[in-house]
Amino acid sequence: MIQSMTGYGKSVAEYNGKKIHVEIKSLNSKALDLSTRIAPLYREKEMEIRQIVAAALERGKVDLNIWIEKDDVATVSTINKDIVTGYFNQINELSNDLGLTMSKDGNDWMKILLRMPDVMSHTDVEELTDEEWAVASEVLKDALKNLVDFRKQEGEALAKKFTEKIENIRSYLAGIEPYEAERTEKIRQRILDSLEQHIGGEYDKNRLEQEMIYYIEKLDISEEKQRLTNHLNYFLETMKDGKGQGKKLGFIAQEMGREINTTGSKSNQAEMQNIVVKMKDELEQIKEQVLNVM
Repeated sequence: MIQSMTGYGKSVAEYNGKKIHVEIKSLNSKALDLSTRIAPLYREKEMEIRQIVAAALERGKVDLNIWIEKDDVATVSTINKDIVTGYFNQINELSNDLGLTMSKDGNDWMKILLRMPDVMSHTDVEELTDEEWAVASEVLKDALKNLVDFRKQEGEALAKKFTEKIENIRSYLAGIEPYEAERTEKIRQRILDSLEQHIGGEYDKNRLEQEMIYYIEKLDISEEKQRLTNHLNYFLETMKDGKGQGKKLGFIAQEMGREINTTGSKSNQAEMQNIVVKMKDELEQIKEQVLNVM
């Protein structure tokens, strides 16, 4: 069954005191258009990440976001005691030279010391291990699987909509037949009435019959109806072939449009032209939605 290019997938896993988040969104596009926001720790794996995404999604405008959420324990900063002591000794010496006194509990000086450069050090600098990347890559694949499942659900809804529209066109096409037979007789009678009115009964009836047959054959839509029926059937068959049929379905819809347009140009009767307009409306809805198909 067909898949939609619209989808959403998310996955989370815990590893060594932090949570690894992956979120993926996709919309329709002629090719794979991948935008990434990757946590600094995993940027060295960007090419591999892109390969994994391309293999799973093939087409679509895709936004990928990978980020890390650390536990409070993992983000605790370290106080550099040697640096604090150095600052304290210098400030204490300067305060003695200037005749200043420290507060009894030293809180005021401690606040100042903790704001000095390089007093606080963070442990954010880390290297990506094989074990962590194994976890992160599984989170990515799980998010992609969730997105593909979403696409399949959307594809089922699209297939249902397409089937409905195809059957509507088929029904309208069948509705043309009564007017088609009636139209031929009306054309014949109109020509005869015009001849009687302008030249009376003096004309070559055999030649007239030949000309009428030629004229009516030019307005015949039997071939257009047959080709349109074939296209309708082929569209339904193609939908069952699986994913990756979006472009092919688009081409079939274009061929359906040609046959409907030709039928309209040959339908010199109001009732038939009204039906053709309804078929065009159904086809336009198909063309609009087929852009979302993988």
